[in-house]
Amino acid sequence: MTTTKDIAIIGGGIGGLCLAQGLVKAGMKVTVYERDRTPSDRLQGYRVHIDPNGARALHDCLPPELWRAFLDTTGRGGQDFGFLTEQLRTLTVIRNPKAADRADDHHSVSRITLRQVLLSGLDEHVRFGKTYERYERLPDGRTRLFFADGTSATADIVVGADGGNSRVRQQYLPHARRVDTGIVTVAGKYPLTPETRALLAPRLVDGPNSIIPPKGMGFFTAPHDLDDDFPTTRDFTGTGTGTGVTGGPHRIGVTEQEGVLMDNTSSYLLWAFGAAAGRFPAGLASMTGEQLKATVTGMIRGWHRDLLTMVGLSPAEAVTLLPIRTSIPIGPWQPTPITLLGDAIHSMTPMAGIGANTALRDARLLCAELTGGGDPVEAIGRYEERMREYGFAAVRGSLRAARQFVGESRAARIGFKTFLRGVERIPPLKAKVFS
Repeated sequence: MTTTKDIAIIGGGIGGLCLAQGLVKAGMKVTVYERDRTPSDRLQGYRVHIDPNGARALHDCLPPELWRAFLDTTGRGGQDFGFLTEQLRTLTVIRNPKAADRADDHHSVSRITLRQVLLSGLDEHVRFGKTYERYERLPDGRTRLFFADGTSATADIVVGADGGNSRVRQQYLPHARRVDTGIVTVAGKYPLTPETRALLAPRLVDGPNSIIPPKGMGFFTAPHDLDDDFPTTRDFTGTGTGTGVTGGPHRIGVTEQEGVLMDNTSSYLLWAFGAAAGRFPAGLASMTGEQLKATVTGMIRGWHRDLLTMVGLSPAEAVTLLPIRTSIPIGPWQPTPITLLGDAIHSMTPMAGIGANTALRDARLLCAELTGGGDPVEAIGRYEERMREYGFAAVRGSLRAARQFVGESRAARIGFKTFLRGVERIPPLKAKVFS
C-alpha cells in the first residue's frame, strides 16, 4: 500500500465517485466533497453510452454487487451504429457484436441511475453541501481545502474531479483553458412506447445513428430501451445504505425521478440537433422547451417525417439547450500531491461519446497507481503521463467529430456519404475501416 493517509476528491460526478469506490474497495481513506446538498439536488437525465473502457473501469473499481446492479439497470437493444441521410436512407451500419465479457462491452445507462449506483455504500465518505473554493499547500506537505460554508479540511492527496469549470484546475493549472466551440445543440427525449415505436422507422430504435444532412447541421439519435421489468422496486443484494437509492441497509435499488426530463425508469429515444451558433435564430438562450422544439422543427423542415415526428412528440420539458465547449490540451507539468480527473482536465465535446468513459478510465488508472505501493507523488506522475496522452487525444478527436457533425462544406458531406456507401458495398473494406 502507499503511504497516503487521506485522499480528498473534489466533486461527486461519475469519475470522482468511481475513483472513490475503487479506493474504498482497496481499503484507502477517502472523502468526496460535493457541492450538492443532497444526492438528488442536481440530476442530469440523459443516457450515457458506456464503452469498453468505461465498463472495464466500473468492473474493476466497483464491488461485485454494485457491478451487478449496474448491469441490471442498463438498457437493452443493439449497439450497431448507423449512418443515415436526412431522408433516412441507410449509408452504412457498423456492426458491434456483443462481447463475451460484459466488462468489455458497450452499455446504455441513465446518468441518474449510474450516479445512484456509484453513490451506494459511500455514505461515510461523501460530504454533501461542500462547495469547494480554494486550497493552500501546508509546510508539512499536506493540503488544506477551504469551502464556502467557512469550513476547511486537510488531505495528503487532492483529486480535482469538479467538472469543466473546475476550481481546482483554475488555481492549480491556470493556463489550462476551456473554450466555446461556437457549436450549439438542442437535445430531447422521445418516449418509447408500443404506440410511439410504430411511428418511427425500425433503424431509429434499433441502435444509435448519425444523421448526415447536406451541410451545416448534424442530428444524432440513440435509444435507451429498458426491459418491462426494469428494477424500479426490485432490490439488489449489496452493501449500500440507501444513498440516493431505494431500500434500507444492505439493499441497492433504483428510484424513479419526477418529471420526464429526469425520468430514469422509462424507455426513450435521445435525439440531439446541432449547428453553428450563427445558424440559430436570436434569443436561443432564453427559449422555452416548446420554442426550442419549434426552432429545430423549422430548421429540419423537409427532412424525413419520422425525424419531424420525433422532435414534435418529445415533451417540451425534456428539451434542453446545450452549448458545446472543449478544453485546450496543454504540455506536461510537474507532479505534486494535487491532480485532476475527467472534465476537470480534459473536457471535450459530446460528439464522440467518450467524455464519461475517459473520466472512468482516469478513475481506474489513478486508483491502480495510488493503491499500487510506493511514493504517491510518483504514482500521480505516472497517472498524469498516461492520462495526458489518451485524454488530450480524446479532446482532439471529439473536437474533430464536432466539426464534422456540423460541417459547412456541401462537397465534404457528399464525399463522406459517397465513402460510406462505398464501404457498405465492399465488406472487407468496411471491416478494415471500422475495426
